[in-house]
Amino acid sequence: MQDEFERVGKRLFVERLVGASFGNMSVRMDNGFSITRNGSYLDCPDSRVFVPMSGEVPPGASSEYRVHRAVYHATDCKAIIHAHPPYAIACSLRYDQIVPVDSEGLMFTPLIPVVDGACGSEELASRVACSLAAHSIVVARGHGTFAAGISLDAAYLLTSAAEHSCQILYLAGTTRTR
Repeated sequence: MQDEFERVGKRLFVERLVGASFGNMSVRMDNGFSITRNGSYLDCPDSRVFVPMSGEVPPGASSEYRVHRAVYHATDCKAIIHAHPPYAIACSLRYDQIVPVDSEGLMFTPLIPVVDGACGSEELASRVACSLAAHSIVVARGHGTFAAGISLDAAYLLTSAAEHSCQILYLAGTTRTR
């Protein structure tokens, strides 16, 4: 699992989907999930923290553990990536839903909901989990994307596709919304 975390973390960093120590990743395990440490660099995650599905959270877990926990409770996904892609964040500041116009976006992320809530809050956790129960990716307004998949690779693909679609919308000078 360390190789998967490191490989995907490097992709996220190289594509500028995360910067510095922003973002986090997790993988579901028996009775909980393994999540990157708070403040860790995703391109070289040195350690992770096991967070149980309920109860106390060990020190050092990512500050977004509430969102990951809520998503695992609401879905059957196996992995989650929270990234900070700049074009997706920019679109989230203007729209409540993002509708891609490019072929890849239409195929992989045909509708990207935008939700509100303070970083790391129960409110954000609830809204992201509700959205990810129906969609594969969501943007927390002004904050970043949360993608859920069967693996970190699948969540990475959704994150990258959403950012590409938002960049196309920006370059085309238009954003379709619903």
